[in-house]
Amino acid sequence: MLVIFSNDVLMRKNILHFQYGCPNLTLLIFVECSKKSIPDLAPLEAVLFDVDGTLCDSDPLHHYAFREMLQEIGFNNGIPIDEDFFVKNIAGKYNHDIAVLLFPDDIPRGVKFLEDKEAMFRRLASENLPPIKGLYKLTKWIEDRGLKRAAVTNAPKPNAELMISKLGLKDFFDAVILGSDCEHAKPYPDPYLKALEVLKVSKDHTFVCEDSVSGIRAGVTAGMPVVGLTTRNPENLLMEADPTILIKDYEDPKLWAALEEVDNKGGSSKTAA
Repeated sequence: MLVIFSNDVLMRKNILHFQYGCPNLTLLIFVECSKKSIPDLAPLEAVLFDVDGTLCDSDPLHHYAFREMLQEIGFNNGIPIDEDFFVKNIAGKYNHDIAVLLFPDDIPRGVKFLEDKEAMFRRLASENLPPIKGLYKLTKWIEDRGLKRAAVTNAPKPNAELMISKLGLKDFFDAVILGSDCEHAKPYPDPYLKALEVLKVSKDHTFVCEDSVSGIRAGVTAGMPVVGLTTRNPENLLMEADPTILIKDYEDPKLWAALEEVDNKGGSSKTAA
């Protein structure tokens, strides 16, 4: 067993890479992450959002597409995957990692399967893509304070563009960061670190909104407080990733109590100027 103590983002990233490359090695990692609360970020500079399950309730569509298509090819002896399997093995993960998990002996087949599955998802999403409750209340709060914002996602580019457009947020985001454009996708911190760089903001004045274990870990490892959403994933599972707070949706009183404190402590960098 290897025991490592670290509070350095680059070292944590390298440890995570080492762990993924050595599956038979047990690592006990004590990471001294930032324990800042949301109000501690004042003056606030930016808010970073995941897309699937964070902006919109898209996981049921993904689950349906996986369930139908996997059953078609006889995966799991033709027994449909349940929500527990979906949450533990698929939700929030990068497509290449899903392909490796589902088709370990034929990864090219897995990659092609995922491409076909995403096409099915887009057909479903184009018909019905409900926003997370309270989303537009939060986006207005952000716009009113002149905060910078980015969408940070493991989704393929066509999926991300479709969802953001369908939600009417194409002009809301200053940047869209894709996992495929980074050296490593979530759960590595790379996409969130790239968002900070593109927006030219500090991790000490930025928070993340995420709904999956993979995404929460990415935000935490990048050194930012994470607001976790219990959209579809179990609360106890999300807590393992160490979010700063967990909320049901964007109307949750816990979120607005924290944002009120941000305003009271100095608001945003724009309003504080």
